[in-house]
Amino acid sequence: MHNVVISGTGLYTPPNSISNEELVASFNAYVQAFNAENAAAIERGEIEALAESSVGFIEKASGIKSRFVVDKDGILDPTRMVPRIPERSNDEWGILCEMSVVAAKEALQRAGKSPTDIDGVIVACSNLQRAYPAVAIEVQAALGIQGFGYDMNVACSSATFGIQAATNAVKTGQARAILMVNPEICTGHLNFRDRDSHFIFGDAATAVVIERADQATSKHQFDVVGTKLLTQFSNNIRNNFGFLNRAAEEGIGARDKLFVQEGRKVFKDVCPMVAELIAAHLGENQLNVGDVKRFWLHQANLNMNLLIARKLLGRDAEPEEAPVILDTYANTSSAGSVIAFHKHQDDLPSGALGVLSSFGAGYSIGSVILRKR
Repeated sequence: MHNVVISGTGLYTPPNSISNEELVASFNAYVQAFNAENAAAIERGEIEALAESSVGFIEKASGIKSRFVVDKDGILDPTRMVPRIPERSNDEWGILCEMSVVAAKEALQRAGKSPTDIDGVIVACSNLQRAYPAVAIEVQAALGIQGFGYDMNVACSSATFGIQAATNAVKTGQARAILMVNPEICTGHLNFRDRDSHFIFGDAATAVVIERADQATSKHQFDVVGTKLLTQFSNNIRNNFGFLNRAAEEGIGARDKLFVQEGRKVFKDVCPMVAELIAAHLGENQLNVGDVKRFWLHQANLNMNLLIARKLLGRDAEPEEAPVILDTYANTSSAGSVIAFHKHQDDLPSGALGVLSSFGAGYSIGSVILRKR
C-alpha cells in the first residue's frame, strides 16, 4: 500500500462573465414580455403573472455576484435564454474535453508531471455531453496518456468521489498517478426563466493530479490523510433529462428536464449532514476540528457554507478559514470546492491541515482530509 498525495491542481475559467445586473436585466425583459403577451389571461386569472428578479434578491439568497460562462449572448438573449454551443463534428475534440485539457495541463505543470507519468484519467462531473465514448477516454487521447479512463457522476460531489477513486487506485498500486478532471457546463442544464434558480450556476473545469508520495516532486503536495463519502436518496435536487425522454413524448421540454430543487429543504437537510460527516471523519483520524486551518467547501450557497463552518467551529469562520469563490464563479457543481482549493492553498505552511468537502444532489457528501507537505 502506497502513501498518496495530491501534487497539482488546475483550473479552466471561461472567457465570459455575467454580472447579476446583466442577468437580472435579461430575466426582467423576459418577464415583462411574457406578462404583456399574456395580459388578458392574467387578468382573467387563467395564468399567473411572472415576478421580476433583482440583484438584492440574488445576493441575499446566494452570495453570488457574477458567474463565468462558456456562452454569454445566448443566455442574455430574452428570446432564447439558453447558452449557444454549436455541435462539433466527431473528428473534433468535444467542449468538455477541451475545457478538461486546459485545466489538466496546469495541474500537470504544478505537479511537475508529463502525460507519460499518468496511468489513468477520471472525468467526474454532473453532466456529460454524451453517453459514449467516455469523455475521460477522449481527454486521455487529447493529452497522449496511456492506460485507462472512465467517467463518473455523483452530481456536485463528483470531484470528492473521484479523488477517493483515484486515491484507492494509487494506494493499491493499480496506477502510479491519476488525473481527475471536473468539466462543468452547468449553464446547459439551468432554467434561466425560473426566478428561484436562474442565477445559481456558472461554468468551469478543474483538474487534480493524485500520485504516489514516493514519486512526487511537486512544491504543491498535500498528503491525502483520508476520504469519507456518504449518500442518502433525496428528490429535493433533481434533473430528469436522459436517454429515455424520447420514449415518453409527454415529458419532452417539461420543467423537470432541467435543474429543479427545493432549496429550503436542501438547506435544512444538508447543512447538518455535512457538519456531522466532517466532524466524524476528523474524529476517525484522531484529529480535532480545531486542528483544521482551512475548509474548502462546496461553493453552492454562501449561507450554507457559513452555517456548516459555524456548526463545526462553534463560531463564525474567518474568511481565510473557509474561502469563498462563489461570489465570482457562482455554483460550478463539482468544480467549486476544487476551485477554492486551487486558489487558496499556496499560503498554507507545511503541516497545515485542511478539509475539502462537497455536497449536493443525491444527497451526496464527500470529505477529503489533506495535510500540506
